[in-house]
Amino acid sequence: MKGKEITVVFYERRFHREDWRFNVDDRALENSLADLALELARFGIELKIGRKETVSLDVRGYGDLLNTIRIRSPRDGISNICLGHIIGPSPLRDLIEDLRRGVNRVAFAPETIEPEGDAKVVCHNCGCGC
Repeated sequence: MKGKEITVVFYERRFHREDWRFNVDDRALENSLADLALELARFGIELKIGRKETVSLDVRGYGDLLNTIRIRSPRDGISNICLGHIIGPSPLRDLIEDLRRGVNRVAFAPETIEPEGDAKVVCHNCGCGC
């Protein structure tokens, strides 16, 4: 795994619903990712963090919030997949835990992530038997 690079990119969020809002603690997210970067570095994986402020996505629920976080890992053929696609439904809606789970999945089991678009027609060798 030496030389693997994973980038987490945060898109701007627009909360539209008056009856639903999720308090995103950006400082706690950054601290958690800094800790995760240190853990991954022991395995030769570099974790980078970015923001894409030119893209703003509507958030109407927790699933949309997960879509505002994208993960990239060129070595694994993951160009820009949203966190929700990587982890699926979140039973606890704990953004820090969900982000750690998604990054670790990309880091250690990228073959278990369902491909997007045209790549879906080819088996991604996850053991599902397709």
